[in-house]
Amino acid sequence: MNQLKIAVREDRTQFLPGDEIVAAAYWKLDAPPRSVEARLFWFTRGKGTQDVNVVETLRFDHPQVEEARPARFRLPEAPYSFSGRLVSLIWALELVVEPGSESARIELTVSPTGEEIDLRQPAVPTNPQ
Repeated sequence: MNQLKIAVREDRTQFLPGDEIVAAAYWKLDAPPRSVEARLFWFTRGKGTQDVNVVETLRFDHPQVEEARPARFRLPEAPYSFSGRLVSLIWALELVVEPGSESARIELTVSPTGEEIDLRQPAVPTNPQ
């Protein structure tokens, strides 16, 4: 049975734009892989068409059946993580092995405060005077 894991140092999941993500990728496979990649990406979740944007891919050269390798990524300045009434934007790291359809994923938050921006709050009405 294949085992895949990607983990961020100190189990950190909240980041600021421009931060460096230091992670470790681990895999133990039943057969030699053709390729193993770690990916930094964001995607949307909610109503409508899902958008996905792979920001950076780290391909591990000459992957063996069982390994642990470091992975480092630099976050861009945008977009920020947010949740809205109809759609949310989520950052993630993913470990993908081919051939096969298995992957490991951890979701991250990226914003100037390190917290997800909540757009679900009702607008505060202004009271003209």
